[in-house]
Amino acid sequence: MSTHTQTNGNAFFACNDVHSYYGESYIVQGVSFEINEGEILALLGRNGAGKTSTLRTIARMDEPELEQGEIWLDGKPLHTMPSHEAAVAGVGLVPEDRRIIQGLTVEENIKLAQIVEPVGWSLEQIYELFPRLGERRKQEGVTLSGGEQQMLAIGRALARDIKLLLLDEPYEGLAPVIVQEIEKTLHYIREQGMTTIIVEQNAVAALKLADRAVILDTGQLVYEGAAKEVLENEQLRHEYLAI
Repeated sequence: MSTHTQTNGNAFFACNDVHSYYGESYIVQGVSFEINEGEILALLGRNGAGKTSTLRTIARMDEPELEQGEIWLDGKPLHTMPSHEAAVAGVGLVPEDRRIIQGLTVEENIKLAQIVEPVGWSLEQIYELFPRLGERRKQEGVTLSGGEQQMLAIGRALARDIKLLLLDEPYEGLAPVIVQEIEKTLHYIREQGMTTIIVEQNAVAALKLADRAVILDTGQLVYEGAAKEVLENEQLRHEYLAI
């Protein structure tokens, strides 16, 4: 089993000794890891391990607050940026609650993401990836099924010119057949060279999709290495993932 505590600063994406807090609650405790361009990284751990907080810290959301450490994406210092600047720099967060905007159609939700440059995938490309969205382009986004809302949330992120896709529980509450459809989509996105971090309670599904894995335990990194190694290491899975 391999664990890393410092990054070398040369990777496409790197967290280096990141510490973040919700108020006085110490959530992310000195986390460091790297991702190469085009890789999928599974960010795993039990409930409360700090996974979502790590994603939100990377996306430079208001909470949690970054107290220490550096976050680099393609040579740009995300740790110096507010969330809107991080988005322009290429970070696309798909949150667990999907944040579909009420009162807007599917197409309007996507177009809203393209108001500010730089623009990513076109409407035609997104509808080719998710034909259901094309069929429902005039339907209000919040009236879609859970799986369709997840497709919309991912499509909306891709509508921006992003370099790093952050997915928080993309399979949450979805039927197995829809999970398979989302998985196929993520494989296709990787083929296009997209770098992705996926947080997912269905650890086996995430590990089968990912190139590499990071495991957190109470805000601290306890493993960084090949996803295949986690799948094959029963002790590691039992101790930190309860699978």
